[in-house]
Amino acid sequence: MPSPLRVALVGGGSIAEHAHLPAIRDLAGEAEAVAVVDVTTEAAQAFAARWDLPYAGDDLDAMLAEVGPDLVVIASPPSLHSAQAVAALKAGAWVWCEKPPCLSLAEYDAMTAAESEGGPYAAIVFQQRFGPSARYVRERIASGALGTPYVAHCQTTWFRDDAYYAVPWRGRWETEGGGPAMGHGIHQLDLLLDLFGEWREVRAMAARLARDVRTDDVTTALVRFESGALATVVNSVLSPREVSHLRLDLSGATLELTHLYGYTAENWTYTPAPGAQEITWPPPDDRPSSHLLQLRALLADLREGRRPDAGGQDARRTLELITALYKSALTGETVRAGEIGPGDPFYTSMHGGLSDRL
Repeated sequence: MPSPLRVALVGGGSIAEHAHLPAIRDLAGEAEAVAVVDVTTEAAQAFAARWDLPYAGDDLDAMLAEVGPDLVVIASPPSLHSAQAVAALKAGAWVWCEKPPCLSLAEYDAMTAAESEGGPYAAIVFQQRFGPSARYVRERIASGALGTPYVAHCQTTWFRDDAYYAVPWRGRWETEGGGPAMGHGIHQLDLLLDLFGEWREVRAMAARLARDVRTDDVTTALVRFESGALATVVNSVLSPREVSHLRLDLSGATLELTHLYGYTAENWTYTPAPGAQEITWPPPDDRPSSHLLQLRALLADLREGRRPDAGGQDARRTLELITALYKSALTGETVRAGEIGPGDPFYTSMHGGLSDRL
């Protein structure tokens, strides 16, 4: 592999400007941004000028052919993710795709079908699971040091006003895929699954209460895990006091993570159960969760030709849970893991043709 690895960006918006490019620059010597593709050549050239990138254009296929990047970062609107990821993978580039990964399980499966054994692979931007303190908690849960998982609460209660949804692709099933479960709560949901493991079934409700959107603006759900543990989930864009909160109750301890968009070890609270064997606390690594840490791990996987964390079936289960959440909310039924596949209307659309029930 070349050194540094050559990285191209698709989409020159805020997330690329404030998260992806700084992370790439922090890994100078390991990665180098060499190209940007945006909706117009003018927009791409303006972005390239700010970051001193040698290539700018509005044609993804042309960029892939001319530049031949090792990694393509997809930071475009969600409706474009799947097709752009497939194009990059078929051109031989690895992919790092912003959330939500795509609009449906069908689109996600099309992405993974374009992968090859040993790479290229696609990974989803689920940076919260890469926080060292969360990794520390995950290892302690997996080892049994914290006992049996019992109960969890996963809360993403944020505030987005009508001006936020004035951007044409937001709040529309056909361009964003869903409401706050897809565009906001997906990070906390992914972290919950990363810590508590496989889910078994979900019962949910969704509503459009206040915002001028076609999707929902709030969802709630009950989730049962394969371990038998139960969880409550709340996703909202109507909450003036914003918080991201995860609470895990196990037989040996309660762990709580309270933050907004990122965390360090200081954002966790550890309460051992009476008489339980205690773990070392706080976690020894206090670095914040970040795009940087996930990108560093992804580059290592790329060089070794191994499937990255937050890719393949590992990331699919998060999207499957959200799909099942919407199916349950719109049908009133309990939905079980593995039941949504080809032939199910929810396989190709988050609303399954039932969006009028909101």
